[in-house]
Amino acid sequence: MDSAKPSLELVRSVTDERVLRALIRHRRLTRAELAGEIGISKPTAGESVRRLAERGLVADTGERTPGGRGRGRVGFYYALAPAVGAALAVTITPEGVVAERLDVYGDTVARATRRIDRPARPDRVAAALHEVATELAGAGSEGADPGAAGGGAQADRAGSDGQPVRVAVVSAADPVDRATGRLVHLPDSPFLVGDLDPVAVLAPFVTGPVVVDNDVNWAALAERDSAPDLRDFAYLYLGEGLGCAIVNDGEIRRGRTGLTGEVAHVFTPGPDGRAVRFIELFAELGLRHPDSTAIDVDRLLRRTQTHRALGVAAGGVIAALIALADPQEVVVGGSWGPALLPEIVAAATWAPREVTVRAPGPAADPVLAGVRTAAIDHLRETVARTPA
Repeated sequence: MDSAKPSLELVRSVTDERVLRALIRHRRLTRAELAGEIGISKPTAGESVRRLAERGLVADTGERTPGGRGRGRVGFYYALAPAVGAALAVTITPEGVVAERLDVYGDTVARATRRIDRPARPDRVAAALHEVATELAGAGSEGADPGAAGGGAQADRAGSDGQPVRVAVVSAADPVDRATGRLVHLPDSPFLVGDLDPVAVLAPFVTGPVVVDNDVNWAALAERDSAPDLRDFAYLYLGEGLGCAIVNDGEIRRGRTGLTGEVAHVFTPGPDGRAVRFIELFAELGLRHPDSTAIDVDRLLRRTQTHRALGVAAGGVIAALIALADPQEVVVGGSWGPALLPEIVAAATWAPREVTVRAPGPAADPVLAGVRTAAIDHLRETVARTPA
């Protein structure tokens, strides 16, 4: 029996996707260059460009190759059109909301920030999130309730450059429910009191998905991308809050509800040798902000007499991570973790297996780096797979 041949529609769809991916990589190409890049005939490349131009995805840049006098025909340069869209990369921290508008090439074309007064309450964070989205996505949703599902009136979802926002990727310094993208308030969670739904706030501004995860997971993904051979590791975050990401086979492990890696309530040795929940240690040492479970990092770094006790406690958490997750390495990040790395490494020597414990790679802002990379990847896949 003869094997079934692919339909003409399928062949065209595959060719169009390859043309879009080539233009993402190279920004502009002539039809002849597209044919050589993809390995198709010039007429086939021309037909694909024509189809994509009719759909508003590819446009003539107006640039031409030199031609005539023995140099061949003049070539027309083509590039992706504004209609392919943009992405939003957003971080939500106790200090405020930072958002970037990214194009398909990975360039930041606009940036917006909003500060948040402590304590960071869901209504104020939702308002700040709505404000940056309005600024970057060119929203037409005045009067919309930023806390309501659906966000009220629909935004026009296109910025001043005419590019619709196709995807938003969000980092939050709180646990995230993996099924809904809502932030989850846990006992001793230091920041948002109550629930916040970034998906509902941003959905009116975005034509596609809104992806939400916690800040430590995004930092771990940035670490993974900076070290291609690193496939199994734990990323222990020690800052105003406590967290951990577990990466196995290159993938973040999130658990049933998305709370894998919440190490604040792991029992670890306290200053007097008795077992104590990790988060409670900071209350005992007087290292919390007033009326909050958030760790006072400035005070912690100044009080060097507490560093050994903190190292022992963090070492106990690392020993538990090694016993349960079997990581290749343990990366210690956050605003105070790397500063106390010698004390932490010294205390982690009694772990069940010998594992490298080190500071993160060179990324200046690993959380934003992880969010930005994910936003660009999502946008490129969305563009390349735009249905005919």
